[in-house]
Amino acid sequence: MTDLALDMRGVSKKYRYFTLDKVDLKLPRGQIMGLIGANGAGKSTTIRILMGLVHQDAGEVRVLGHSMPAEQVAAKWDIGFASEDMRLYDSMTLGWHMNFIRSIYSSWDASYAQLLLKRFGLRADQRIKGLSHGQRVKSALLLVLARKPKLLVLDEPTTGLDPVARHEILRELTEVMADEDRSVLFSSHNTQDVEQISDYITFIDRGRIIDSMDKEAYLDRWRRLRLEVPLGIDLPALPGVIGVHQRGRLAVATANAFVPDLANAYESTGARVQCIENMTLEEIFVANVEHSREEVEA
Repeated sequence: MTDLALDMRGVSKKYRYFTLDKVDLKLPRGQIMGLIGANGAGKSTTIRILMGLVHQDAGEVRVLGHSMPAEQVAAKWDIGFASEDMRLYDSMTLGWHMNFIRSIYSSWDASYAQLLLKRFGLRADQRIKGLSHGQRVKSALLLVLARKPKLLVLDEPTTGLDPVARHEILRELTEVMADEDRSVLFSSHNTQDVEQISDYITFIDRGRIIDSMDKEAYLDRWRRLRLEVPLGIDLPALPGVIGVHQRGRLAVATANAFVPDLANAYESTGARVQCIENMTLEEIFVANVEHSREEVEA
C-alpha cells in the first residue's frame, strides 16, 4: 500500500484563458494539506482532476493508489468530496439524504451521523429548502463525514460561513484526523482557516505550484526584519532574503530562509536591526506570490 493519499506528477491542463502548468503535489496518508490560492489560481481545476471530473492533458495522477481517471470508480468509494456549490434536493429532508447515502455506502456510521447532527445543530426532519447557507454546508459535510472516507477532498468548504459555523466545521475536521489513516485536502483562499488545521501547506498561483512544505517549516523559515539604515549605506543582497523595501532611512527585509546570522550580516553593514518579526501565513502567502510573479516576469 502506498504511503501517499494523493500523488500528482507533472499534471497539466490547458484551457483557452487558463493553464494548469506541470503541477506536482503529494499528500502523505493521515495528513491535512491546505491548498491556498486566490480565486482563479487553479485550486478547483486541481481538485476536479484529482476527482476524475476533468481529464489532465499531461502528467500522472494517483489517488489512494488508484490511477486517475482510469480507476476513478474504485477510488471514489473511499473519497469524500464536498464543495461550496454542492446542491442537495431542496424538497427533501436531511434525513432523506442520510438514508439515501446509507443505502449506497456500507461504511456509513449511523451513530457518528447522529453525533454530527447534534454537534452541527441540525435536524433530520427539516427540509433542505428551509436551511440557511451555513446549515446547508454543514449538512453536506455530515453526509460526507458519516461515510468515513479515507480521503476527504474539500473545495472552499468554509466560504460564506459565519465565524461560529466555520469554527464548528474546522473543529470537526480536526477531530476526523484522530484516525491516522485518514487524509484531507482542503482548498481555501482563507489562510486563517488553513493555518488552524493543516499539517502541510501548498501555495498555488496562476496555475503553478509556487511552494509546498510542512506548515511549521513555513512559519519557522519566514521572518520580517525592520532596519534603520544610515544615509550613504547600501543594503547588500543577502542569501535567504527575497525582498527589501526601503523608504528613507527605514527598510523592511523579507526572508524566506531566516537564520540568526542574517541579522548580524545587516548589522555589519552599519544598519541597525530594530526588530525581527514572525509572519502570519497570509503574509507569507502574499510575499511568496509576489516574489514568484516577479521571477516569472523578470
